[in-house]
Amino acid sequence: MANVTDPLAHSVHGTNPQNLVEYITRQKIYDSLYWKEECFGLSASDVATKATDLKALGGSYGGNNKPTRFLCLALKLLQIQPEEGIVEEFLENEEFKYVRALGAFYLRLTGRPAEIYELIEPLFNDFRKLRFRESTGWKVTYMDELADELLTSDRYCGIALPHLPKR
Repeated sequence: MANVTDPLAHSVHGTNPQNLVEYITRQKIYDSLYWKEECFGLSASDVATKATDLKALGGSYGGNNKPTRFLCLALKLLQIQPEEGIVEEFLENEEFKYVRALGAFYLRLTGRPAEIYELIEPLFNDFRKLRFRESTGWKVTYMDELADELLTSDRYCGIALPHLPKR
């Protein structure tokens, strides 16, 4: 029962919000130890607390494509579908950069185009370094590069992003 979307959640882009993450990736997240031990029964405020402990962004890594904690928390947000005000608080969080990155990623997956541009573009003025875990290792990226990737790419962290019309 822990992997079921909140019954009060609305469909996103015409589908169950969790279906925005591909089936195989979703199953790997459900099977991960972090999901089973740390993400069970979390509320939006609990996800924010867990996000303050994040040390890196990323999708899947290693030979078995193990999901990162960032990806697990993103799926949890899709599952519980927090209110828009909570997501905006994630984006306005100046203290914890990975909370801000998680909010931007979630908004890009679920938001409307005008809302996405309005709330993600201010991240172009944030130049903090972020660790990014790739499948083969690590790289350093910046918050403004994250914003650019989210607004221009078709995929981020191995997840297909919904189509975003050009401005």
